[in-house]
This record gives sequence, structure tokens and C-alpha cells, in this order.
Amino acid sequence: MSQNVEVGGAGSLVIAGLFIAVLFLLRSFYKRYNRASKTPVALDSREPGEDESN
Repeated sequence: MSQNVEVGGAGSLVIAGLFIAVLFLLRSFYKRYNRASKTPVALDSREPGEDESN
């Protein structure tokens, strides 16, 4: 009942496409991470000495 199916060329193209897509996504996220890590993040938006009860 089992059949041998050859997908040599098509399978190689699909794997190459997936590999390129993953590389593109990794590069994208790495660039976004670097951009985010260079900008200072305000942990607290209140001014120093500002009263918490308004």
C-alpha cells in the first residue's frame, strides 16, 4: 500500500525557501532587538520627588 514518491527537486526548493525565510526573520528580529536595546527605556514615568497621591 505504501508508494515511493520522489520529490527531489520540489522538496529541495521548498527547504531552500523555508531556510531563507527563517534567516530573514532572524535578521529582522536581531535588528529590532539591537534598535530596542540602544534606546533608553523609562522604567518610571514619574519625576523624582513627585508625590504618588494626586
